[in-house]
Amino acid sequence: MTLPVVVVGLSHKTAPVDVRERFAAGAEILPELLARLSARPELEEAMFLSTCNRVEIIALAKSERGPADDAARAASRAVREALREQIGASSVDELAEWLYEKSCDEAVRHIFRVAASLDSMVLGEPQILGQVKDAYDAAVAAGALRSHLSRCVHRAFTVAKRVRSETQLGAGLVSISSVAVDLAKRIFGDLGHSTVLLVGAGEMAEQAAKSLGKGARSIRVCNRSFERAANLAATFGGTAAPLDQLEAELVLSDVVVASTSSKSFVITRDVVKRVMKQRKGKTLFIIDIAVPRNVDPEVHRLDNVYVYNVDDLEQEVAENMKARQNEVAAAEKIVETELRDWETWARGLEVNPTVVALRAKTRAVLVAELERSLGGRLKHLGEGDRAALAQMIESATNKLLHAPTTRLKAAASSDDAADFVHALKHLFDLREVEGTPRERDTKLDAPPAEPSEKRLPH
Repeated sequence: MTLPVVVVGLSHKTAPVDVRERFAAGAEILPELLARLSARPELEEAMFLSTCNRVEIIALAKSERGPADDAARAASRAVREALREQIGASSVDELAEWLYEKSCDEAVRHIFRVAASLDSMVLGEPQILGQVKDAYDAAVAAGALRSHLSRCVHRAFTVAKRVRSETQLGAGLVSISSVAVDLAKRIFGDLGHSTVLLVGAGEMAEQAAKSLGKGARSIRVCNRSFERAANLAATFGGTAAPLDQLEAELVLSDVVVASTSSKSFVITRDVVKRVMKQRKGKTLFIIDIAVPRNVDPEVHRLDNVYVYNVDDLEQEVAENMKARQNEVAAAEKIVETELRDWETWARGLEVNPTVVALRAKTRAVLVAELERSLGGRLKHLGEGDRAALAQMIESATNKLLHAPTTRLKAAASSDDAADFVHALKHLFDLREVEGTPRERDTKLDAPPAEPSEKRLPH
């Protein structure tokens, strides 16, 4: 049995930043989006992942009414429709050139690789795991993750943890922010004579500050929350200012790294045009690592102003990848090992209901015969003897079914599993136990608790 897991989305590999930002979903609209996904009849479970480099809907199809492949196709259509609604497109065909789709085992492999930062722009960056965990938490809170897909994502956390602890893929400071700083150093050379302004005081700004170290002449932080700006600035010996003083801060700065969560442009053409008059033409270098973007693209058209966004960091990323390629093979091997374990577990779901049905029928037959005897020739027996007979029936059931149960579960990982199940159902005339297949599977193999691993900052 292959679980009909589906991933449909777009990333830095398939769509530019001006497209990705249209699909991005912040925390304020995520519950409503998850509710819409949960309401779709084709989907059993769903999760929405939105980062600066990707937007994906991960879903588990309802498969009771047909083969896994058919269910996956129906789920894919539903997910594409949800993404169409997300950007207000008139047709799903408008999305075709940007979207990729993976289903069943390929989808699970993709989820594992994403969590392990093997599909990131910057290989080994740790922020993606925190972002996946945030998406997981939001889906659980919305009731959109309950069983098998929850287990799948939780397994992805295990994969990421193993990659982080068993390889050097994420060694050192590795992030979009650190790559942005590397770009600034490559262009400016020594930043010891430059003032760097961080617009935003979140995790990405903190990563940028760590990458700068003591390399810049001074670090300034400008943020909507002055308290957060002051805390970050104090950590790195910098200066803080509220966002309403942004224009004055731009006048003082040489390099700007923008990473706020604003849904609209924070740095506009008009603001920078005024700033450049005060700077008397002195060059201003801006790196916009936010999605949606913080900087109006028109700013780049101004004289002596240079704007780079996340998609412009590819050369620096390529250098980063060269240094980490040796670790990729080891990380991919971990993914494949965990994927095989997952496939074995998933195939076991096909035999579990049959095992339950076989045990239920056997026990029912034996108990019915015992009750008939206790109501007739053995009605004189006392409670102690009756209890002993009931225990004997239970032991006989376990011993009788031990071999077929063990062998059926062992066959679950083979290509013959479906044939074994079909033969057993036919030979013993088994009826399905009460409850839907998904409900039965949940009782047999309950989903894990929410991840308890210490969170990465995000």
